[in-house]
Amino acid sequence: MKLAWIACTGLLLASGATAQDGGKAITRTTISLGTATPGGGFPVYGNAFAEIMNAADPALSIEPRNTKGSNENIPLLEADQLDIALVAGEPAYEAFMGIGRKPTKLKILTAMYSSPGMFVVRADSPYKTIKDLVGQPVAFGAKGSGLPILSRYILDGIGLKQDEDFKSIYLDRAGDGPAMVQDGRAAALWGAGIGWPGFAAMAQAPGGARFIAPDAGEIARVRARHTFLKPLTVPANSYPNQPAAIDSIGSWSFVLARESLPDDVAYRLARTLHGSEAALCRKLPQACETTAANTVAAVPNAALIHPGVMKFLKEAGVVK
Repeated sequence: MKLAWIACTGLLLASGATAQDGGKAITRTTISLGTATPGGGFPVYGNAFAEIMNAADPALSIEPRNTKGSNENIPLLEADQLDIALVAGEPAYEAFMGIGRKPTKLKILTAMYSSPGMFVVRADSPYKTIKDLVGQPVAFGAKGSGLPILSRYILDGIGLKQDEDFKSIYLDRAGDGPAMVQDGRAAALWGAGIGWPGFAAMAQAPGGARFIAPDAGEIARVRARHTFLKPLTVPANSYPNQPAAIDSIGSWSFVLARESLPDDVAYRLARTLHGSEAALCRKLPQACETTAANTVAAVPNAALIHPGVMKFLKEAGVVK
């Protein structure tokens, strides 16, 4: 669904309806937002993002849409079949750098949240380290999502191959992973981030769960090989029965926009979003990282920020 405009001249386009503000008809902009498969973090974030943005600006109508995840969202954006979409850091990096493809012309609307990667196992599991999991069935995330790409980079950095050293499982639905670990079909589930639904489901399950992250030496090895990945920390008590902070490595996920998204629309989205940072944080804890300052800090190159967003960031004093 492309961006749909509804005129405020009294003539209503067939593609939508006017919004009301103080009894006056105003222009409404309908924006399609690509997320991922049910049960993962992207649909949770996308729904919260849309709810807060739509409430903050009645002239916006952001409509979340389930997709297969990052690897589908990028080509959908490039084909103008989505207006904006959620994309994990690793697929975004590969697209921007032209790794295995032509460099994309998509633009960054905002940084979403950091994604420290780690495994989760049942609390009674005998596995304590990443190397303990070698040869075991491991659910690496949904097909098309960015999670398997993050794990592939991290494992490569410590000298392991995801599809050779593990019995890799790729899910049709992100939400299927926890049950597979609970019933023994998988030894571990790979995931990333704070408030990730798969980790929460495991931590809340009877018997509890444990997390396995790269140790300090492994983090150093990964960073030496893949410099775009950054040390990240999951704060203590981010999940039930997780009393200590967990150091790991990962990247930032982004909301990307199609190249043809008009500058004034991107500006309006940025202004509405960053005027609603506190409300979004209250709605969803991991969205507390969705700030203008984090966007500037997280982007690989400021030129990748949408020009309309950059205009807002300069006016707001976030960028000089």
